[in-house]
Amino acid sequence: MFKNNRIVIGLLCIMLAFVVIACQEKTVDPYVEEEESSLITVGFSQPGAESAWRVALTDSVKENFTEERGYKLIYKDGRSKQDNQIKDIRTFIQQGVDYIIISPIVETGWDTVLSEAKEAGIPVIICDRNVTVSNESLYTAFVGSDFKAEGDYAITNLEILLAENGKADEPVNIVHIQGTLGSSAQLGRTKALEDAIETHDNWNIVYQDCGEFTKAKGREIMSNALKEVGAGNIDVVYCENDEEAFGAIAAMNEAGVRYGAEGGIKVVSFDAMNSALTMCMAGQISIEVECNPLQGPYIYNLINHLEKEKVVPKITYIHEECFTSDMLDVDFIASRKF
Repeated sequence: MFKNNRIVIGLLCIMLAFVVIACQEKTVDPYVEEEESSLITVGFSQPGAESAWRVALTDSVKENFTEERGYKLIYKDGRSKQDNQIKDIRTFIQQGVDYIIISPIVETGWDTVLSEAKEAGIPVIICDRNVTVSNESLYTAFVGSDFKAEGDYAITNLEILLAENGKADEPVNIVHIQGTLGSSAQLGRTKALEDAIETHDNWNIVYQDCGEFTKAKGREIMSNALKEVGAGNIDVVYCENDEEAFGAIAAMNEAGVRYGAEGGIKVVSFDAMNSALTMCMAGQISIEVECNPLQGPYIYNLINHLEKEKVVPKITYIHEECFTSDMLDVDFIASRKF
């Protein structure tokens, strides 16, 4: 009898243990699941952190998609390679994020991975640079710059500047430092210059190379151009971002070449970071076209609309301006966030 009682007691203990474990699972796991599902998860893929502009864009997105606002942001740095970005996007898909934001390093090569995201039911927002795909339904919306319009701003102001310097009808020799080939920024800004060359018989590109949006390459290209073409045969250096312009200016400083002032080489640049605007105000950069990296609020509002099942525009261009030295002062530059 005692033996049977011990068996019964043992069985009761085992059953009690299962009940305790079951109770623990009921009180803990549902709480964790509810906590995780209360946040909207967003995966963000950037090409890298090659410039202060790129960092400003990353910070803008991070500042807007916070847990306090109901979001969990997963950030990935592509380290300047499209293959890395594609792998990161596939990781987002596997993680089951609610939205994907991509700033693509180049325009092409995204059809397959965007198709995978669409099949998974994940809306994709393209920011900064756009993509060229076989079916535009593969992404939900684009938020960013009109890079062709940026280039047109630069060309219009260059025409005015050359006329003021008495060179409207004289030969204008241009060194063209391109950005990362195939990127939206490079394509748009290059197209504007190419169109201008076609409509100005006296404009000529005397040296052209890809600066990859970096200061080091900009410096190298301008140094080579000065050696091969000669400073006296260069009127304008058209740099497709500020980092390249900083490099070109460094090369001219090293060579003792005059720039900015009347009779010197005119520097055209894009981005309008505060450091570049300061140089523009001082006359070192002649024309500075804004490329606004503060795109986080635009993307945040767009995703909020999608959460409410509202229709959003396919393309949203952000506000941008073009600057010359007479338009700038210290207080204005200090008031800007980038």
